[in-house]
Amino acid sequence: MNQINHFINGKFTGPSARTAPVYNPAIGEQIATVSLASASEMEQAIAVAKDAFVSWSQTTPLSRARVLFKFKAILEERVDELADAITREHGKVYEDARGEIVRGMEVIEYACGIPTALKGDFTEQVGRGIDAWTTNQALGVVAGITPFNFPAMVPMWMWPLAIACGNTIILKPSEKDPTATNLAAEWAKEAGLPDGVLNVVHGDKEAVDVLLTHPDIKAVSFVGSTPIAEYIYTTASANAKRVQALGGAKNHLVVMPDADIDGAANALIGAAYGSAGERCMAISVAVAVGDIADTLVEKLAEKTKALKIGNGAEQGLDLGPLVTQEHLAKVKSYVGKGVDEGATLVVDGRELTVTGAENGYFMGGCLFDNVTPDMVIYKEEIFGPVLCVVRVPDYATAVKMINEHEFGNGTTIYTRSGGTARKFTHDIQVGMVGVNVPIPVPMAFHSFGGWKRSLFGSNHMHGAEGVKFYTKRKAVTARWPEGDLGAEFAIPTMK
Repeated sequence: MNQINHFINGKFTGPSARTAPVYNPAIGEQIATVSLASASEMEQAIAVAKDAFVSWSQTTPLSRARVLFKFKAILEERVDELADAITREHGKVYEDARGEIVRGMEVIEYACGIPTALKGDFTEQVGRGIDAWTTNQALGVVAGITPFNFPAMVPMWMWPLAIACGNTIILKPSEKDPTATNLAAEWAKEAGLPDGVLNVVHGDKEAVDVLLTHPDIKAVSFVGSTPIAEYIYTTASANAKRVQALGGAKNHLVVMPDADIDGAANALIGAAYGSAGERCMAISVAVAVGDIADTLVEKLAEKTKALKIGNGAEQGLDLGPLVTQEHLAKVKSYVGKGVDEGATLVVDGRELTVTGAENGYFMGGCLFDNVTPDMVIYKEEIFGPVLCVVRVPDYATAVKMINEHEFGNGTTIYTRSGGTARKFTHDIQVGMVGVNVPIPVPMAFHSFGGWKRSLFGSNHMHGAEGVKFYTKRKAVTARWPEGDLGAEFAIPTMK
């Protein structure tokens, strides 16, 4: 049985007293054991990162960028190894695992430009003989707490920018699929990253609470469910930390009567069922506007039944298993609630069995029609391969429904009308919006984040927002006077 340990100060530690099992969800068997850090182990890691910050923060931005360039080259050579680890522990199909690595790599590419991104501003002669400038300086030790559904990409949304800005970091990945983060830390050291700059500490609430309360942690970045995001935000903020906590989602795709219905149906199938629906940007609600619903549901049902499901290590599949047996049971229970509430279950994938992987945590795609906003399956994030179709009479009703939902992570519209699309992007109260794009995930040089109860904190992730989150601004005003200027009792003004 493989033992997965912490990576602290440039080396792997011995096992912790407490551990947790790591499963391969495609076969339903335990494949490893991961250490769960105690509070004292986390405190030791923070002390290491604090010591490393002294020298790392004095390293030039160009030197930091060169380490990231080398890491990117290593990552490109070993994409297959990392993707294999993701598929083995998470279950997503191999092609999807490679895709998440590429999206994480885009943030590394952005971070390689940190010498430009960190530049401040300078104004000469703001007053007679006085110059002023601003700088962006590192915070200190920061923390990243990441989810199971993107074990490579989401950590790479955090640590490359954090260290590029001169910080040191403690990463606490999901204990369900921890190997990807360990590999990244190993390879970063190989690329020349000094010991103690990037540390990976595995754990549960005991370890997390140290990150939220320890005085040497200056900022916390989190991605996960809304209840945990709110806990992270309130606890860390109460302890004077900068926080960005990305929470849950209920993403809608609006299909207008003038849309390409075949194109919209294809978009919905991939966006709803890809990665078994375990994406914060998954489309879980299709909003059929006007009289197109019957045609749309018919096409969706046909495509849902044709999904290719199996062990993600095999080629040519659409989706793999859910991450754990417990999560599979939870998703199935949501489908049962939908039936009880009166929604029409057009396609029922709950009893799927994959030949040769009968013990895996598999579930086929489920498609609901006639879902209404008062139903639990509409209101709550299911995080599984379940798509709900809501029928509305017009555009205004669709927008009102989306804007009234507690989540505001992502949404998109399918239409051939530029005017309708433009109005939608303005009217909608959601953080990330797509037009004829099924999953509107911004590129690394733009920001990623939702509105309402999908984000706690003022900063989105990556891009300029990420640099802003991981630095503090300093304004300097200076003059070099000649002779005695005398006392100045009035507030100074620049003349």
